[in-house]
Amino acid sequence: MKTTIIYENKNYHIDLSQPLDISIPITGKKDNVNAWYVKAPTIEPHREANFTGSILAGSSTNFYDIWFNPHAHGTHTECVGHISKEHQSVNQNLREFFFMAEVITITPLENNQDLVITKEQLETALKNKKPKALVIRTRPNLEVKIHRQYSNTNPPYFLEDAMVFIRELGVEHLLIDLPSVDKEKDGGELLSHKAFWNFNGDIRLRATITEFIFVSDIIIDGPYFLNLQVAPFENDASPSRPVLYKIK
Repeated sequence: MKTTIIYENKNYHIDLSQPLDISIPITGKKDNVNAWYVKAPTIEPHREANFTGSILAGSSTNFYDIWFNPHAHGTHTECVGHISKEHQSVNQNLREFFFMAEVITITPLENNQDLVITKEQLETALKNKKPKALVIRTRPNLEVKIHRQYSNTNPPYFLEDAMVFIRELGVEHLLIDLPSVDKEKDGGELLSHKAFWNFNGDIRLRATITEFIFVSDIIIDGPYFLNLQVAPFENDASPSRPVLYKIK
């Protein structure tokens, strides 16, 4: 199934039958990707006094309960409600779902015993491009990312000026393969979150950050179209399924 998209007065061709899914699912298993010191998600039959919602247990249907935290388990998309008293909903703030995106790959640099993403790295990788959505894959890019337990590991993060650069470039949707854009233990400063959403100025209500993606090495750096869909939870963050389409 092929289609032509007209974007900024140019024609682009994509094949809708060849999606490139960059999401990490919630599995309900102990090795589910995890962060922020919470237990693993659970997906199990609903139980009441005389009922267990599993065909294997004698029910006519499978009727399962799911427990998870969107920020800790799997790919999710968040809005400024993540850091605001107003607790805005990503389901309300994300109004469009299809964007021109750029995929770039960055190896975080050592900085005072941390690993960081810098403004200079972004400038080099983007080469003056100004995408509406930016997908960042970090090196090393091993499949262990799909199951990594991030709590207390001090993962790589963005320096504040790097995030200011992303905002000033006009990026509205940032997608990363990390649990956060900020340092794991930063004393609540949230410098990069605040810089991205321009929290102390004209807040970018429609802008989103998607975390815990996995960009396979079969996906080369360059331009793509991105379909970014979120589950319709009225919450600051929701599980999401970002899908890339190669431009022919």
